Amino acid sequence: GMVARYGIAGNWLWWNFVASGMLTVFFYARLWRRAGVMTDIEFAELRYSGKPAAFLRGFRALYFGIPINCIVLGWVNLAMVKILMLILGVTKIQALLLVMALIALTSFISTISGLWGVLVTDLFQFVIKMGMVIVLGVAAVQAVGGIDAMKAKLAAIDAAKGLEAGGQGSVLSFVPDLNSAWMPMITFLVYISLNWWAVWYPGAEPGGGGFVAQRMLCAKDEKHSLLATLWFNIAHYAIRPWPWILVGLASVILYPGLDDPETGYVHVMIDHLPASLRGLMVAAFAAAYMSTIATQLNWGASYLVNDLYRRFIKRGAAERHYVRVSQAATVLLTILSAVVTFYMESIEAAWKLLIVTGAGTGGVLLLRWYWWRINAWSEVAAMACAFVVSVALQTLGGLNSNQPLGFAWIMIVTVSLSTGAWLLATLLTRPESPETLVKFYRRTRPSSTGWGPVARMAPEVRAAGDGLSNLLCWVAGCVFIYCALFGVGKLILKETGPGLLMLAASFIAGAFIYRDLSRRGWAAITE
Repeated sequence: GMVARYGIAGNWLWWNFVASGMLTVFFYARLWRRAGVMTDIEFAELRYSGKPAAFLRGFRALYFGIPINCIVLGWVNLAMVKILMLILGVTKIQALLLVMALIALTSFISTISGLWGVLVTDLFQFVIKMGMVIVLGVAAVQAVGGIDAMKAKLAAIDAAKGLEAGGQGSVLSFVPDLNSAWMPMITFLVYISLNWWAVWYPGAEPGGGGFVAQRMLCAKDEKHSLLATLWFNIAHYAIRPWPWILVGLASVILYPGLDDPETGYVHVMIDHLPASLRGLMVAAFAAAYMSTIATQLNWGASYLVNDLYRRFIKRGAAERHYVRVSQAATVLLTILSAVVTFYMESIEAAWKLLIVTGAGTGGVLLLRWYWWRINAWSEVAAMACAFVVSVALQTLGGLNSNQPLGFAWIMIVTVSLSTGAWLLATLLTRPESPETLVKFYRRTRPSSTGWGPVARMAPEVRAAGDGLSNLLCWVAGCVFIYCALFGVGKLILKETGPGLLMLAASFIAGAFIYRDLSRRGWAAITE
């Protein structure tokens, strides 16, 4: 949908999160593994103490477990609903009922196998869905006559708009036209300067969180935690996009003027994929859908049971009891997400809604690991202010997050006020008790730079002293991902010279990361 509306550069809405992902890999993956908690929300009572910590844990479990998780489940359901509506020619309600049947199957798998089952099925589903989206990408390119014909036809579309082929604003440009209505310079600057660190967003939480933290926490050791998170970012940003982008570009040519550009993908599948492969493609859609749904249901249920029910409602019950409650929680989330899906129209709009709602919380999520002074009220203030300000700007202020300038100003104002609010709350309230801080410092061993007073109380702790190496690896990681992403794109579009140069830069950045980690030694890294 974004490619059809804005061209390849439309993907900067999520490409900007590469920086956040790489930050998680090198600065936070090992810390999460050392924390040893069940969920990232349980972290609240490890890092903080007393009633504020308990309130924060309960509030986050309820807030992220139900409304936020249901929005995410809603847009995942909506994608499958749109697919089924076109494939089967059914209404939205009928498609939603079919989706509910798929959720029931996924819920059954999740509840009888738990996280281990989700991880194993994810592996096979990833292979199935990536294989078939590549097949569809090839079929889409063939349907428009090949890459050369695609570029010529897109150039004609650009020319009709008065744009230079391949230049700023072109469908094929990797960089947006910063004078365009959909991406003015201020919006793009917000994307690359604020979004990646200031926003809580599923899969790209600053410092890791949600289902990414779930994966880090269940990793075999710190080495696996770091490498698995690195692989996730490579697969997510450098491998997955191009098959989807190619189909989006083909849909611009094959189906100009679609009322809902997000459906162009399915139109290409129905009309141009060989009949013998359509069943496999539907299976790939189902695999993509079920893997995401399984993750979100498992993640949401873990919040509701581990961090809300078990912590505040019924403590000390048998494990079998909590398993039954988790099954009930899964059913509840399934029903609520179906209601959200029914009223949801656009996946892109749902993304932007979550981004602006979580604006300004990222700073405290990053610094809570590296600055001893942050307390539970810091997080409460950030979340409350972000929610109130973003909602007020959209309702009372007349700004619309779906409009580029509206989105930019909501982000700027919300991040500024939320950051100021949590800093003020931090400085005006007491720090956590020395006992809590020392316990956390001994357990996770973050850099002592921001933990000076605490480090002096625990002189035996050998805290990490690899801040500069992590920083260089973070920069190299961003270069690695972006150059791989754009290098592959250039080669696909037959721009061989620039493509090879970008891939060479990606290889050099990857070699630097490998050499740096090898130089430090995994024994030291996981110590």
